[in-house]
Amino acid sequence: MKNLITELQWRGLVHDMMPGTEEQLLKESTSTYIGFDPTSDSLHIGSLVPIILLVHLKNFGHKPFALVGGATGMIGDPTGKSDERNLLDEETLAKNVEGIKKLLSKFLDFNSNEANAPILVNNYDWMKNFTFIDFARNVGKRITVNYMMAKDSVKKRLSGEAGDGMSFTEFTYQLIQGYDFYHLHKTHNCLLQMGGSDQWGNITTGTELIRRMNPEGNNKAFAMTCPLITKADGSKFGKSEGGNVWLTADKTSVYKFYQFWLNTSDEDAEKYIKIFTFLDKETIEALIEEHKQAPHLRVLQRKLAEEVTTFVHSKEALEKAISASNILFGNSTSEELKGLDAETFLEIFEGVPQAEISRSEVETGINIVDILNTKTGFLKSNGEARRALTENSIAVNKEKVTEEYSVSNKDLINNQFILLQRGKKNYFVIKIQ
Repeated sequence: MKNLITELQWRGLVHDMMPGTEEQLLKESTSTYIGFDPTSDSLHIGSLVPIILLVHLKNFGHKPFALVGGATGMIGDPTGKSDERNLLDEETLAKNVEGIKKLLSKFLDFNSNEANAPILVNNYDWMKNFTFIDFARNVGKRITVNYMMAKDSVKKRLSGEAGDGMSFTEFTYQLIQGYDFYHLHKTHNCLLQMGGSDQWGNITTGTELIRRMNPEGNNKAFAMTCPLITKADGSKFGKSEGGNVWLTADKTSVYKFYQFWLNTSDEDAEKYIKIFTFLDKETIEALIEEHKQAPHLRVLQRKLAEEVTTFVHSKEALEKAISASNILFGNSTSEELKGLDAETFLEIFEGVPQAEISRSEVETGINIVDILNTKTGFLKSNGEARRALTENSIAVNKEKVTEEYSVSNKDLINNQFILLQRGKKNYFVIKIQ
């Protein structure tokens, strides 16, 4: 087996590791699982790291298991939370589970016939018929309250450092997650669980439970965590001005997703290109060196944005995002502008001043001078409008126009927008009502 741990270490993807983990991964193809919490019907880019870990596992000959927490999602993971979570109703939870399954299927082929083909599981399937009494007798008996209270996520809540204590429901979470590991160990010979560094307590509860429930049999189990990703300035990774950056286009458009990576700092880009891409070490080192020679060209950011956008969405989606970016920042054409869908158009020109004009007026045609001043207020007077036109600094939908130009239906983008521009950066959007 190729050394997966060496690969993950140079990429900055190893935080904690139980002794013997590296030796196990070198010895044989190892079944390994990572869990995903169904708090939404999508995942945001914080979940990209565990997804990438699963892909690395597969690429290095190991067998990845993606677990969607249909059962644990009913309780809520208290790790890193200061307050008790609101419980999701079953309908919402079922919708979320299906959304995450669909998303994970984009990255891992669960229908593959390969020996180390990825497997998708839902812990609700083995927890739904487990009675409380059976769980208390067969599982609860194995782990002491002292052991559970020693975990950081529990200690902080019980000491009042975070929130107002912890319910019995959330207290049992680590035991149920631990049982997931035991179940996959028993049914699929799953020997390793991976997750974020905040999950170390929950994961090691699983390894402990496996040892205590199999005192004389096969009780080999391992744990590994990766660091929680942060920004160089200490702020939280995965947030943009609009909130979380999601992995599905219905929640974060491909354009905004691409822009998020394109706008990372030099320091972050150097770290992220190792974590979030599958480029080899030699390629990445060459890119870092090229970037240092000419930082203003943003070689690292461009490559990072291209690789991650292609991985999460597609090559075609990347090309559309680049085209959309060129419309705002480059020398795009009127045809490229008219090829945008309405949602992307509005996102590109978010915050740009707007005015509304009735459809009937546009149908009869409006002189460009009137459009620039009277109808929109884009320019302060007809005189200023005429001077700008004489200077050849006015464009309609990216095409320069003269004082004789009349704006009409032929100029409509998606039958509802017209883009005015003065110079390179001064934009104005007309919405047709």
